[in-house]
Amino acid sequence: MIPARTVIIGLGQTGLSCVHHCLSRGVRPLVMDTRAQPPGAEQLPEGLECYFGGLNAEVLCAAELIIASPGVALATPELQQAAAAGVEIIGDVELFVRECTAPVIAITGSNGKSTVTTLVGEMVAEAGLAVGVGGNIGTPALELLNAPLDLAVLELSSFQLETTPGLRALAATVLNISEDHLDRYDSLSHYRDTKLGIYENAGLCVYNREDDETLPPAGSRAVSFGLNTQDYSRVERDGECWLSVHGEPVLAARELRIVGAHNQLNALAAMALADEAGIPRAAQLAVLRRFAGLAHRCQFVADKHGVRWINDSKATNVGATLAAIDGVADAVSGRLWLIAGGQGKGQDFAPLVPLLHTSIAGMACLGQDKEQLLRLSDNTHAVADMAEAVAWCAGQAEPGDWVLLAPACASLDMYPNYPARGDHFAALVEAL
Repeated sequence: MIPARTVIIGLGQTGLSCVHHCLSRGVRPLVMDTRAQPPGAEQLPEGLECYFGGLNAEVLCAAELIIASPGVALATPELQQAAAAGVEIIGDVELFVRECTAPVIAITGSNGKSTVTTLVGEMVAEAGLAVGVGGNIGTPALELLNAPLDLAVLELSSFQLETTPGLRALAATVLNISEDHLDRYDSLSHYRDTKLGIYENAGLCVYNREDDETLPPAGSRAVSFGLNTQDYSRVERDGECWLSVHGEPVLAARELRIVGAHNQLNALAAMALADEAGIPRAAQLAVLRRFAGLAHRCQFVADKHGVRWINDSKATNVGATLAAIDGVADAVSGRLWLIAGGQGKGQDFAPLVPLLHTSIAGMACLGQDKEQLLRLSDNTHAVADMAEAVAWCAGQAEPGDWVLLAPACASLDMYPNYPARGDHFAALVEAL
């Protein structure tokens, strides 16, 4: 039951889904947003009580339930006051799991979670089951309740996990941990511990043997994936690399259309999750053979004068950029040029330094935190915007070279979101 005095904080697509969910349960929520003109406000029903342009602590403390957007930190003073007053604060995903009767597969990690979520969703659909895919990817979780489901597959951010205490996943994974959102968390360990909350009450914990930070609590029922020979792994047979399950080769790595060791790990994690859900191996392999990757994730844009241009705008942290470089490195016959920069979110960019001295011929640096990137190495170059970055790389690159947009930063200093950044990059490349 949703109580009568419910407050929704934060509009946009997720906030609107919360409003519609409450209305469908006979509750007229009060809507609050720190922005004076939040996106989606024009879609609200007439007569709904709203507070825009800030948070009203008095109203929040008088509420019975607060449904907070993932973008609003629980450390916000007004939310802290409400929590101290005994008000329950949850997110939209918690509302979803309280009503969803289908099993849930839950996926988080610093990088790769959208790829693994999509793979598992397609595997379930390939097996002929009714699947809902959403959360931090595409469809807000509450909208998945609008149709009967055999299985729900949720991508969950650390922000969403903070407000989803009732999650009891059939299977859950933390794919990897690298520095991200340190502008919101006290430390890397605080961020990691929030991610690891996905394992609580999970039927099976799927962790990454290559990353000790992803280990589930002792005593958990668990299985691992990694590149060495154990559980879900990579093996060599007759000079060829295979993905294997408990020592049995099941798919030659060359059959994957997504490239790089990081995508082999993604495929192995997807198979482990799908196995727990009872998805036949044939359905899993059919998806792995045809899946060409997600938009803005190591996506081929064009070949211009013998130079290949790659869009990985979704690389919004250093770990994702390292994975993107690793993913293309073996395929580059010439030199690799990198475009990076934006909002650094308090990250340490130092892990890029060895690659700037070896794999990367030069890096165009743009955005709010470009000065930090410029200091990493001598082969960095300051640009004013994406158009100048593309022009500079086009002037440097020769046939056989690749240019990779993998910013290691959020986009919000210059773009509405990372897809808008990737689309602008692709349009500039196409115009060359």
